[in-house]
Amino acid sequence: MRISTQMADARTASHSSASEGAGPAATKAISCVVCAYNEEDRIRNILDAVDQHPVLAEVIVVNDGSTDQTEALLATYPNIKVISYSPNRGKTYALSRGIEAAVNEHIMLLDADLAGVTPADIDALAAPVLNGDADLSISLRSNSLALYRAIGLDFVSGERVIPASLLRDAVEQMQRLPRWGGEAFMNELIIQRKLRLAVVYWPNVVNVRKYTKLGRWRGMLSEISMMRDAVNVLSLGGVLRQNLALLKLIQRKQGAARRARRQSGASFEISFLRYFLTR
Repeated sequence: MRISTQMADARTASHSSASEGAGPAATKAISCVVCAYNEEDRIRNILDAVDQHPVLAEVIVVNDGSTDQTEALLATYPNIKVISYSPNRGKTYALSRGIEAAVNEHIMLLDADLAGVTPADIDALAAPVLNGDADLSISLRSNSLALYRAIGLDFVSGERVIPASLLRDAVEQMQRLPRWGGEAFMNELIIQRKLRLAVVYWPNVVNVRKYTKLGRWRGMLSEISMMRDAVNVLSLGGVLRQNLALLKLIQRKQGAARRARRQSGASFEISFLRYFLTR
C-alpha cells in the first residue's frame, strides 16, 4: 500500500471570488473524497474541477486497486492526497477509507466517472451547506433516471456534501457492507437524524455508464452486481420507503422546484431492470 500525503497548504487570494456567493458561513471547511477504480480515461474531468478549488480544504482520491494508469495520472496532481491499496475492494470500502482520512467539518463525495463537471458545479453543490440552508446536498445529474428527474431526487447519487459526523463513527460498519451499499447505508443515517436536504440540479453533468466503460456484457454484469448489493443493504420495499422519507427532508423552496420539474412532463416510464441497469 502506498499513501501519498502531499497537500496544498492554503488557497490563494485569487480564488476567493469563486465562492463569494457562499455567504458568511463559507468558512466551514470541506474535505473532498473521490473514489476511483481504473478511471485513467475519465478521472481528469473531476480532478481539474476540484484541484485547488476555493471551497475545498483538501482533496482525497482513493485509488481502489486500479490496474491501469490511474495512479500515474494522480501523481501529476501534487496538491491532491492519494490513498492507494490493492486489490480492488469496491466503492463502499473506498468511501470508508476516504471518510476516515478526511479531517474537515464536511465531506464532499464525488464519483470519478463524471463528464461535464466544472468548478461552478462544485460551488453549487457546496453552497446550500455553506450557506446554512441545508445540512447536506445531493446532486441531480442531467442523465439521472427520468423518474428521479421527475420527483426531483436521485436517492443513490454519488455526489453529495454531508456532515463528516454522519459517517465518521461508522467507518468500520461501512467496511463490512457490500461493495455498492454505501449510498443506501448513508441515506438511512440521514433519515434517522432528519437532516435538512438540498437537491442541486447539474444540467450539464453526466456519469459514464458502465457498459460504456466495460463493454455491453461486462457492464451489464457489473450493474447486476450493483443491484444485488443494493438489495442486500436495502430491501425492495425499503427503496420506496427511503425515497419517501428523503423527499420529506427536502427544504420548502427545493420542493417547489421539484413540483415545477414534475409539471414539465418528464416521463415516468421505467422498469425495475432499467432502474438498476442505467445507473
